[in-house]
Amino acid sequence: MSRPRRRGRISVVVLAGWLFADLLLVLALVSMADRPDPLADRPKASERESKPPPSKPPTGPRSVELKPEEFRVKGADKGDLARQIHKNTGKWAGREAALVLTFGGSRNGEAYAHRVNSLLGKGRPGMFTKKTATDDFHKLGDPASTATVRVYFYTTPGG
Repeated sequence: MSRPRRRGRISVVVLAGWLFADLLLVLALVSMADRPDPLADRPKASERESKPPPSKPPTGPRSVELKPEEFRVKGADKGDLARQIHKNTGKWAGREAALVLTFGGSRNGEAYAHRVNSLLGKGRPGMFTKKTATDDFHKLGDPASTATVRVYFYTTPGG
């Protein structure tokens, strides 16, 4: 009986294994080719600390702050209400309101809230523009001719 030729099969398997290993080596070298040199000259720590990073102006759309600012007004006189709005919003001067929710006290609170919202632009014109969305509500537990005003401001661009 003659023996079957096994030697040819083994050499084909070994050859396929070597080709596979070479292929993996080539793929590894190609994937490392686009990486920067880790030993390249880098700025020294003292140079990095002394130079501030270049500042770019913030970009992107504005959004609305999640936490509102709140103030209260009371009274019936329009001039007095406008002065209260001006005084109570002074700490936020320079910001622009996106949304205002006003809660007027007692049963007719919604009408009072509407009156307060109509005076926002007179009290602080730069903060409350025609584009500021307002909504009127009533709060039965509060006294008449009082209102709680919740102001949601725009964020700064990119922030």
